[in-house]
Amino acid sequence: MEVKTSLLDNMIGVGDMVLLEPLSEDSFLENLRNRFDHNEIYTYIGSVVISMNPYRSLPIYTPDKVEEYRNRNFYELSPHIYALADEAYRSLRDQDKDQCILITGESGAGKTEASKLVMSYVAAVCGKGQEVNKVKEQLLQSNPVLEAFGNAKTVRNDNSSRFGKYMDIEFDFKGDPLGGVISNYLLEKSRVVKQPRGERNFHIFYQLLSGASDDTLKKLKLDRDFSKYNYLSLDSAAVNGLDDAANFRTVRNAMQIVGFMEDEVQSVLELVAAVLKLGNIEFKPESRCNGTDESRIKDKNDLKEMCELLGIEQSVLERAFSYRTVEAKMEKVSTTLNVAQAYYARDALAKNLYSRLFSWLVTRINESIKAQTKTRHKVMGVLDIYGFEIFEDGDNSFEQFIINYCNEKLQQIFIELTLREEQEEYVREGIEWTNIEYFNNAIICDLIENHQNGILAMLDEECLRPGTVTDETFLDKLNTICAEHQHFESRLSKNSKFLTDHSLPHSCFRIQHYAGKVLYRVEGFVDKNNDLLYRDLSQAMYKATHSLIKQLFPEGNPTKVNLKRPPTAGFQFKASVGTLMKNLQTKNPNYIRCIKPNDKKASHIFTDSLVRHQARYLGLMENVRVRRAGYAFRQAYEPCLERYKMLCKRTWPHWRGPAREGVEVLMADLQVPTEEYSYGRSKIFIRNPRTLFFLEERRRQCLQDLATLIQKIYRGWKCRRQFLLLKKSQIVVAAWYRRYAQQKKYQKIKSATTVVQSYTRGWQARKLLRELKYQKRCEEAVTTISAFWHGTQARRELRRLKEEARRKHAVAVIWAYWQGLKVRREYRKFFRANAGKKIYDFIIQRIMQKYFLGLKNTMPPMSPIEKNWPARPYLFLDGVHKELRRIFHLWRCKKYRSQFTEEKKAVYEEKLEASEIFKDKKALYPSSVNQPFKGDYLEISKNPKYQKLNSAVDEKVLLADVVNKINRANGKGTARIFLLTKKSVVLADQKTGQVKASVPLPDLASVSVSTQSDGFFALKLKEGSASAIKGDFLLSSEHLIEIITKLHRTGATDADREQLLVDISDEFLVQFKQDKVCVKFIQGAPKNGNSVSCKRKNNRLLEVSVPTTA
Repeated sequence: MEVKTSLLDNMIGVGDMVLLEPLSEDSFLENLRNRFDHNEIYTYIGSVVISMNPYRSLPIYTPDKVEEYRNRNFYELSPHIYALADEAYRSLRDQDKDQCILITGESGAGKTEASKLVMSYVAAVCGKGQEVNKVKEQLLQSNPVLEAFGNAKTVRNDNSSRFGKYMDIEFDFKGDPLGGVISNYLLEKSRVVKQPRGERNFHIFYQLLSGASDDTLKKLKLDRDFSKYNYLSLDSAAVNGLDDAANFRTVRNAMQIVGFMEDEVQSVLELVAAVLKLGNIEFKPESRCNGTDESRIKDKNDLKEMCELLGIEQSVLERAFSYRTVEAKMEKVSTTLNVAQAYYARDALAKNLYSRLFSWLVTRINESIKAQTKTRHKVMGVLDIYGFEIFEDGDNSFEQFIINYCNEKLQQIFIELTLREEQEEYVREGIEWTNIEYFNNAIICDLIENHQNGILAMLDEECLRPGTVTDETFLDKLNTICAEHQHFESRLSKNSKFLTDHSLPHSCFRIQHYAGKVLYRVEGFVDKNNDLLYRDLSQAMYKATHSLIKQLFPEGNPTKVNLKRPPTAGFQFKASVGTLMKNLQTKNPNYIRCIKPNDKKASHIFTDSLVRHQARYLGLMENVRVRRAGYAFRQAYEPCLERYKMLCKRTWPHWRGPAREGVEVLMADLQVPTEEYSYGRSKIFIRNPRTLFFLEERRRQCLQDLATLIQKIYRGWKCRRQFLLLKKSQIVVAAWYRRYAQQKKYQKIKSATTVVQSYTRGWQARKLLRELKYQKRCEEAVTTISAFWHGTQARRELRRLKEEARRKHAVAVIWAYWQGLKVRREYRKFFRANAGKKIYDFIIQRIMQKYFLGLKNTMPPMSPIEKNWPARPYLFLDGVHKELRRIFHLWRCKKYRSQFTEEKKAVYEEKLEASEIFKDKKALYPSSVNQPFKGDYLEISKNPKYQKLNSAVDEKVLLADVVNKINRANGKGTARIFLLTKKSVVLADQKTGQVKASVPLPDLASVSVSTQSDGFFALKLKEGSASAIKGDFLLSSEHLIEIITKLHRTGATDADREQLLVDISDEFLVQFKQDKVCVKFIQGAPKNGNSVSCKRKNNRLLEVSVPTTA
């Protein structure tokens, strides 16, 4: 794969719009089209990334691409979202600057995917480690959960975010993620009760009905048929390419990774089911005797099932749907609700229930992913928020007004931060700064958010004032106060120029946003801003026994009744946007502008009018003009010199001095006008793109000349190499031929020489043979004569020697007798001198005799555990004394062992094996040493109560005892009969004797026990075995040491089976069916006497409390 070394290399169109020449809206769009047609979906405007939605998968997000953009300069490679993510991450890690990435664009432009790509890139390039990987996985898995509950299928996008999301990812000083905080903005809760044609409700409703098991749906009292629920639109329930069942499994898995407990997941699903049931409640009118109309529920079955799900009394909720109580100071007034008001109350409850559930989910996720340390963190914020919305049919309502207000604020901060960044770079580089003229949309923001005369302030005032309040009175107020504002238009205002504007209906007003004029229909503004939920419904919800409902409706607490009106939706959103703006202004901004190329969600289609509209309201052209107002292009001296050094003979091929001086020499040699560029402290600034393209054209021509020169030199070298190779080959061939000819001539001479030599050697050999034969006959004759002579001489000498020997022997005997006599005479003189040594040896001999006789009489008993031994009488006997003691102990042990029967020997072998397994490892072991291993504690073969169980077991029972089987749900034990044979382990009911489980010994993988003085042990089964279907066994016994010793010994005696592994640890995992549970042993004060207690802490933890031993 070719790796580009610059943004300008092999460029399709213009990679950076700042360099576009000439600059116009048409050329801007044509450049986008050209790059889009060649699958280049990313384009820069300076440091801003434009992202076109390709509506298909492209091979540009692989791990190789991540490595390619890692730690690279922003302009070093072709435009990519990874380049922006890497620049932001490196600035945060290396320069300690907090970052924020602002992703904007209209629905379907790819904002959500862009935020996922940014997060996945940061997760890929930051540090590794078990804890870091866990944090990264939780941050990434929070997306599927929020998408399921906050995204929906719309006519523009199959996975449209119907809420704004801002995530702060927190990093430590090394750049490793520590956690995050998510903020959500303005969930489109009206979608819960009503969806436009061709759109769906939130994904979770369809995922639950499609992907949940039949058992789950039965518990939630739901049916898979979408048509049975009024809140679900049927015309687009199924979406091509969207597998709701698989997505539901993904969401469940993501919730588990993020940290949701199983009961929390079940509670959330119950609330989702309750919303669906709530939509099926219908009302019928009924007249009272006083003439007032009231409503009654038609079919109470759905109400009953909903109340059962939430734990609410049916009568309480039914009354809340029929009556409304108004409190004023100390008075309470109860009025009946007609059918329309009842439906309004039902929908208001559904919207509030779902929106509060969504807010609780965000809070719960934040609890799981928040950073645990309290040290200062580096922060990278990712803002994925709805883009500017303009419906062509004029059906823009309160939601679009709020969304467009948020985009006005984002545009304002974008212009301010972009200009500030540009100005700061000029000041930093020492370049003269010139003011840039641009449209400041602060006047539009003031029109909307002004505390006195702003549209939101007037809407709040209209909602709070007494008397009749309608959307028309709100419009009248706008026409009175905002009539003279240059960005506000209305047919009913005092401004006469709009009185005849037939494109402006009477019930609408129009605002001239920075992105263009938007027509808002005033209908529904007051109700949606009020967002009113009757207090009776809040109090009914608070009475529920469901674990989540009371948290979601705290205002329903009758002891904390607040008569103040809750803040309006507009006020809350305005405050949230203000907080967001303050947060963004403290961070270094990075921008991603998302554009969708067509409305058909199809690839390879580029609609000019649609892209032109988005480019206008995103202010892209204005962004380019701001960037080009000073200098269109800037580059550090080193890469600039490296790229263009071949254009000047003085800088090619190597420049020895500072890079800036090299660039100055280069620009002077090229005769570029001085007004076209300026020198900063570390960069060169080029004013006009034409100058850059001039340099690029000269570089291209120079590269062609260099390529020709390289080709010429290479071809010459190749021809010379070919010639030298041929020459060398000719020399080798000639040498080999001459060698061959000489070898043949040599072989002929050698053959002739060999024949002559053979004849000569034959004659010489025959002559030598004759001479040797004659010499041999002569030598044989001399040898025979000499032998006879030597024999005669030897016999004579033998006789002489024998006679001489007899004489010498006689002399020796006489001499010996004489010497003996002489020595005996001398010995009598010296006897008294040697008497001391003799006496000493005699005394030592008597002491030794006395020592051994005394030792014989004082021998200790024959018991091997007897440690007494007679005292040592003399110091010089110390070594002998110790050795005799050792020899006696070995002999005593041998005599003791010889008395053992086979049964007693087996018992001691078991005790020895128990010592090897548990000694100094488990606190329970010392108390078991003096207890004999009985084996059959139940006398199962004799007891008639267990006759049926005895007959069911074919093999000999090695051990029978009563154990407690621990239940994972509550940690309590159930009595079971534990039988161990040579082939299997059997668990049976203590009362009936019925076999509950039989596990072949080959299926046992290991046994786990703690180091404490408890009797808990876990039988772990091999994965994939037939016995492993129901999971491992967690048991408790008073004879733990004997049970595990016999299990271990039974496995060791079978040569065909692996020896059973015994794991001794205070914390181990036990597999219960599909779930793994951690069993943790702790020491604590005894609560129930001195007994061991087991408690369930959560779905993943059983805690065993063992009393502390003194």
